Amino acid sequence: MEPVIKIDLDTMLAAGAPIVLELGCGRTRRPGRIGIDRLDSVAVDIVADVEEGLSFLPDNSVDAIHSKSFFEHVENLEGLMREIVRVLKPGALCHVFVPHFSNPYYYSDYTHSKFMGLYTFYYFVDEQHQLKRKVPSFYTDIRIRVSTQRLVIANPFKKGAWFKRLLEGLFNRSTALQEFYEENLCYIFPCYGLQIAFRADK
Repeated sequence: MEPVIKIDLDTMLAAGAPIVLELGCGRTRRPGRIGIDRLDSVAVDIVADVEEGLSFLPDNSVDAIHSKSFFEHVENLEGLMREIVRVLKPGALCHVFVPHFSNPYYYSDYTHSKFMGLYTFYYFVDEQHQLKRKVPSFYTDIRIRVSTQRLVIANPFKKGAWFKRLLEGLFNRSTALQEFYEENLCYIFPCYGLQIAFRADK
């Protein structure tokens, strides 16, 4: 689909204004962010299918990217990651929230197409910067560096919330504990989602 740009993006880029994107913003977006979604709404500044690329943005032009509950809908994750790495300024971060594969509510949404876990984004990371359990990095030449990754065990329901917050605090104390949790406990105490921040490793 041809992108429909509802803001003066060229002027913003020429003026050096901060370019902060919210991918898959839906009907709401945070102030100061440029909302991008395939479906038009009042919150959407650019109507575009990001799986077809971010051709309306030049290389190294974006100060930050945010995305909540969107990446699991993407069919061509590698293509999207390539575009994110291309447009991010050096050192700029992409902040992502995705449902964890053990989230029981994940399966209710028929538009979900990707399962996400601790290791998903590490397939784009050089081996020396991976977690204890290594995953193949030779599938793609796209390179990122994960800055932070956090398990979100608590969910929107109040029942047992204190216990889930306790588990969340415990298992996020180290990457070793995160890996132990995902391997051994995530189907006993399901994980609601993952919060990841990464930058392009250029």
